[in-house]
Amino acid sequence: MFCHLRPVRRLCLEKIFPHWFLSSRALSGAEAVNALRPFYFAVHPDFFGQHPREREVNENSLKRLSVYLENLQKPGSKSLKPTQLTFYVRETEQNSSEGQEPFSTSGFRAVKFTLHTRDLLSTVLYILNSCSLSVEHIQSLNTNVCSQPLKEAKRMPDRPIKWDKSYYYFTGFKDPHEDLEQVSRMETTLTSWLDNNGKSAVRKLKNSLPLRKELDRLKDDLSNQLQLSDIRWQRGWGIAHRCSQLHSLGRLAQQNLETLKNAKGCTIIFTDRSGMSAVGHVMLGTMDVHHHWTKLFERLPSYFDLRRRLMLLEDQISYLLGGIQVVYIEELQPVLTLEEYYSLLDVFYNRLLKNRIPFHPRSLRGLKMILNSDRYAPSLHELGHFNIPSLCDPTKLQWFILTKAQQARDNMKRKEELKVIENELIEASTKKFSLGKFYKEPSVSSIQMVDCCKRLLEQSLPYLRGMHLCISHFYSVMQDGDVCIPWNWKDGEAVK
Repeated sequence: MFCHLRPVRRLCLEKIFPHWFLSSRALSGAEAVNALRPFYFAVHPDFFGQHPREREVNENSLKRLSVYLENLQKPGSKSLKPTQLTFYVRETEQNSSEGQEPFSTSGFRAVKFTLHTRDLLSTVLYILNSCSLSVEHIQSLNTNVCSQPLKEAKRMPDRPIKWDKSYYYFTGFKDPHEDLEQVSRMETTLTSWLDNNGKSAVRKLKNSLPLRKELDRLKDDLSNQLQLSDIRWQRGWGIAHRCSQLHSLGRLAQQNLETLKNAKGCTIIFTDRSGMSAVGHVMLGTMDVHHHWTKLFERLPSYFDLRRRLMLLEDQISYLLGGIQVVYIEELQPVLTLEEYYSLLDVFYNRLLKNRIPFHPRSLRGLKMILNSDRYAPSLHELGHFNIPSLCDPTKLQWFILTKAQQARDNMKRKEELKVIENELIEASTKKFSLGKFYKEPSVSSIQMVDCCKRLLEQSLPYLRGMHLCISHFYSVMQDGDVCIPWNWKDGEAVK
């Protein structure tokens, strides 16, 4: 009865994937990474330095994708659950064609898709198609395919192909759409997710405890030895990675202790590049060798001098703008070196000197502003500070600040009140659930955190006892056992 269905099924699959897909060999892990290079180039967090929230979303989604790809290569991978991912995709030559969802003025767009594939090749093709990226380069990775045009592979069809359920009933094949439909019909709830993932989180956290103690010991020893204010990490690296970085710094301290003591009183941040940050933190690039770190510590006195000149420049700008305070907010602004930030301030200061704005002295005291290079019009942030473009028209800037000054003061007052409430709720939640650690990602606002904590306190969640809980925008168990839940988690039973 169904003997004719297999050829038809093959024909339909050829409409979805390139014509060579069915006769191609499986990809290796290294080949899959190579095939996804256009995708990584379009979503890599380093290209979203001036957009912290989008950068964070891509970082988290890449971590989850990495886990998915690793699990695909393990025995029993056919039982993988559907994984929903969101990426902000930059506009590139490959994905800037007509007919696509328009990019924002910032040059990127959000792409959401659900992975439910059973091998690396189909996964790679699905990801590239979902992001409207070419798949032509993949054919060169396969030695068993013939070279034919791949025009039909550029995009997934708008109308998905779906078999009659009787086919799966009689053949015994599993309907690939069934789980996806169930995912779309059912919303993940906090209780159900914790039921499914709580034991895994407890196991990972327990396994990481010895390394966590080692990390604390290394951090304390180095902080005392070098008389540092703090040691931090810009990225969400795992505990083992952080310990390795501290061991590396410790070995350098044994070799050049007097040089490293130049950092006395500073905060050291492990990040992507070496230098001094806009706020005066010592940045150690994790890909740099000891020689580069040593040169940085040797140059710290000159950096301290530049830092003093920068602070003087901020005061001069403040004086010209009626006493408004110039600040740099790490959580909201792109990561800039001290030199880059000084250059930005200098350009803005020279523009102000050429176009003197008649602000009354100290009339704007108590207000704050941050300087941006990627904006063209001033704006008022919900937290109460002004976002000022470095190339802003001084005349328009004066009118904007004067008309928004009172609203800015109201926003700042509301922010301070909200912060007090947020801290109280964090403390109450930590105590009620006996959490080992309770924190949020920078992209989660105080309003969102307050709402989340209020609803958490209404629940009975025994699985949370002793856990390290992070409020985020997604569900995930991190490699060291930290549990991430979205701030707007759903309550109750999942309903079809």
